[in-house]
Amino acid sequence: MTSSSRDESEDLSKPFLHTGSWYRMGSRQSSIMDSSAQMLRDGSISVLLCVLIVALGPIQFGFTCGYSSPTQAKIIEDLGLSVSESLMIAAIPNIIGWLAISFAKDASFLYMGRLLEGFGVGIISYTVPVYIAEISPQNMRGSLGSVNQVGLTTGVMLAYLLGMFVNWRVLAVLGILPCTVLIPGLFFIPESPRWLAKMGMTEDFEASLQVLRGFGTDISIEVNEIKRSVASTSQRTTIRFSDLKRKRYWFPLMIGIGLLVLQQLSGINGVLFYSSNIFESAGVSASNLATFGLGVIQVLATGITTWLVDKAGRRVLLIVSSSGMTLSLILVAIAFYLEVSVSEDSQLYSMFGILSLVGLVLLVISFSVGMGAIPWLIMSEILPVNIKSLAGSIATFGNWLTSFLITLTANLLLSWNSGGTFTIYATVAAFTVVFVTLWVPETKGRTLEEIQSSFR
Repeated sequence: MTSSSRDESEDLSKPFLHTGSWYRMGSRQSSIMDSSAQMLRDGSISVLLCVLIVALGPIQFGFTCGYSSPTQAKIIEDLGLSVSESLMIAAIPNIIGWLAISFAKDASFLYMGRLLEGFGVGIISYTVPVYIAEISPQNMRGSLGSVNQVGLTTGVMLAYLLGMFVNWRVLAVLGILPCTVLIPGLFFIPESPRWLAKMGMTEDFEASLQVLRGFGTDISIEVNEIKRSVASTSQRTTIRFSDLKRKRYWFPLMIGIGLLVLQQLSGINGVLFYSSNIFESAGVSASNLATFGLGVIQVLATGITTWLVDKAGRRVLLIVSSSGMTLSLILVAIAFYLEVSVSEDSQLYSMFGILSLVGLVLLVISFSVGMGAIPWLIMSEILPVNIKSLAGSIATFGNWLTSFLITLTANLLLSWNSGGTFTIYATVAAFTVVFVTLWVPETKGRTLEEIQSSFR
């Protein structure tokens, strides 16, 4: 196998964003770049446009995640599903099976639709943050990288909002819309310069970088940095699992997997997927409206993160976020523990319901200012280029496997003991504070090449 074919096989995890999947590199791509350049002379606008197009993927992703909360009760009623069947369907979040869901006649259609969507979302959840990190200028990488999470939370919020007005079949059809814009949009954005450099396409790599930085910008320093980084890794093009024992590989991989797994073990997806049920059990009558309000808060808080992340730094925001999540989860746990000790007709029961609602709002805000966006951002920054496909796939698999387990068990745990469930989640959030403090490096203000070389 040639080194070129080996590199291509390593990057199969990026099919949506390697525009070579849609057309051959060369003159055809150059003509598209030239026409794009005529419209976009300013580099920052060009990068922003690319980010906005690929952010449609996370919106689709978020819509998929949010679909379960407003619809699960009606789906169970209409199709006669058991609780375990509904849990399995909601546990596999996804991207291309909405029509199968919309025309579902029994549970098998729902399984198929969710599984198909999961394949697409699995690709998007990894490729979008990596693409954004690779095209962004160093001083904007944090802010633009956080757009991934803004898109996701926007999709969740839209699913919550539309779920209050349309039935679950119509909502499934509406879930197709982001992809109908995303797919043609990918034809009009440049390929990642770092991927082109890795594939040995020097002219295309420099042309792509020039389009992204603007035609009046001197890119020579960045070009040389990328070339040096590629040259230092090209001596060893094939990476085996045994190579991951070297600290320069296992340490960033451990950080990436650790953050993405801890993100899910905090129970956030269990809370978001079943927020309507949680609000009902807390005594909130308009549970769907409260869930939508939670979605709006999440979008706003994540938007603040895009402004803060390149100013305050990734590490500080992660510590603040996980600390806030710990306190919020403890508050919710206490509220549920106290709630079971009083009558449902008493004033105290309503007060404890409000207390749990406040705790959930604080939890979502705390999660959104750090643990929502930054783990994906750091993963895309710290992984060495020659193991990015393998290591990124492992980290993404760890995140989705944990998400699957949390979503699968959330309703069962809440039925067992709501206070105990949030106590477990609070313990994980507290450990996350320790993990970030001890092992996660600060990546603010450093180029990708500087970050990755520091692990050597």
